[in-house]
Amino acid sequence: MFAGVAQAIANRYAIDPVIVRVALVVTTVFGGGAGVLLYLLGWLFFPEQNDEEAPFMSMVHQGRSSTGTAFTVLLCMALIGVSFWTFNGNGNGLIGLILLVVAMYLLHRNRASLGQQTARQPPLNTTTTARPQDPEPNLGMDMSTPVTDPEPPRTDPPAWDPLGAAPFAWDLPEPTPVNPEPEPPVRRKRARVGGITLGAALVIGGACVLAAPYAAWLSVPHIVGIVLAVIGIGMVGGSFLGGGRGLIGLAVPLALGGFVLTNTGPGGGPAVVGEEWGTINDTPASVQELRSDYTLGGGSVNLDLTALKSTEPVRTNVKVGLGNAVVIVPANAEVDVNCSASRGSVECLGQRDNGIPARVRATQSGTSGLKITLDVRASTGNVEVRRG
Repeated sequence: MFAGVAQAIANRYAIDPVIVRVALVVTTVFGGGAGVLLYLLGWLFFPEQNDEEAPFMSMVHQGRSSTGTAFTVLLCMALIGVSFWTFNGNGNGLIGLILLVVAMYLLHRNRASLGQQTARQPPLNTTTTARPQDPEPNLGMDMSTPVTDPEPPRTDPPAWDPLGAAPFAWDLPEPTPVNPEPEPPVRRKRARVGGITLGAALVIGGACVLAAPYAAWLSVPHIVGIVLAVIGIGMVGGSFLGGGRGLIGLAVPLALGGFVLTNTGPGGGPAVVGEEWGTINDTPASVQELRSDYTLGGGSVNLDLTALKSTEPVRTNVKVGLGNAVVIVPANAEVDVNCSASRGSVECLGQRDNGIPARVRATQSGTSGLKITLDVRASTGNVEVRRG
């Protein structure tokens, strides 16, 4: 419905596009965003009907595409962001992607040539008509055709015999001048450094995303740095081989994003980089069960404090590098909260802010005697604190 990816798959294998769309929606909702990931891949690597190449290959000067380079770069950035969502450590995204790949393989194996055969077959409602007979040749003279007198012989030499050396051949037609066809210009074959580099960057970046939940060092800035290093190596190689200029359009936003993630955090400080990726869901019932710090490099933190019972002041910090942080506090507790997000939105105790950075400082009194102090931050994402 957006880029024609589902329709293209349906046309290729002669199936109803609704089936493809339903599969993508189901794997998006229940498969950790695997449907969106596959759709973006198709958007980048499937060419339009009247285009020479797909948007991804056109960006590295491999052919013409109706999709602009700037929009293609945005699609690549969206693909990286969706990859963090799909492979967030809970396994649903990986399972959904595996199911989609297996379904595509089975579809290709069983119906690979059906779509092409259907396109070549004649319509079912065509009827066979008899071929009209060729008219019989007229063996006699057509008396209706007027008879003309033959042309008188030439008395002046033609252009091809200016000296009149062959008057017996003057009645021959004038020769048609033959102009030699110009030789086609020799096009210099462009080196495919850009395509190879982008493919390597996607493969290495995807491998880092898959390994991030199991490797504490692989934070968001580190993955961006690794991908940027691969692109930099490709640009250096392209400078010698005469290619890879399109990599600049991807290297610039990656460099800016890496700089922001590395050096800018809530309040102008360093970015929040945790040692874990995934999702934290915690509902502590006592002060002993409450952690003093909830930190993630990427993912989401859902902290429910409505079951907390304590007569002493309680304090905790929630920090997320890339993702969302949601804290639910008791309805009758005294709350002092400081919320901030470098890039995103903040909604704390009914107050909202969408600036860059977004900050909300709120204090509300309570009647239960429980006092909660919160510091909730996100480098890139959304922060929410509400009463239960």
